[in-house]
Amino acid sequence: MAKEFKITSLRLADLEKELNYLKTTREREVAAMIAEARSYGDLSENSEYDAAKNEQAKLYGRIAEIEDILSHAVIIEDENEASGRVGLGCTVVVEDEKGNQTTYKITGSQEANPMQFKLSDDSPFGRAIVGKAAGETFTYSAPAGTFTRKVVSVTREG
Repeated sequence: MAKEFKITSLRLADLEKELNYLKTTREREVAAMIAEARSYGDLSENSEYDAAKNEQAKLYGRIAEIEDILSHAVIIEDENEASGRVGLGCTVVVEDEKGNQTTYKITGSQEANPMQFKLSDDSPFGRAIVGKAAGETFTYSAPAGTFTRKVVSVTREG
């Protein structure tokens, strides 16, 4: 069975837009780069041609990746929305043992970006917090150890 990619409808629209750009504008740009590099003559020692072909390979790789994601995408509809519990697409504020608060957005794996505090529901943190409500505590294990956090609030955009 193929892997399902849980994504929001906003992420789906972004991927479709990127795919359209790559298949139209960017593909023409890369084709022009290859044509220009070919005009320089001998292809065996033509670094511009090699660079253009590498760019073409990256382009086609990204197109294939996006098409795979789109063909296996599952738009997330959160069953926890009405209950005020943590689910995909929620923004949660959690508090550590010292009282420090951090805000996270719970996303599908394709949208996760820990540097932007967007955590996947497939991560140890995500698996532990999904289904919790404000006031509940949860524990999760990470490479740095086991941590306990308290859910301060659960909100949802849209």
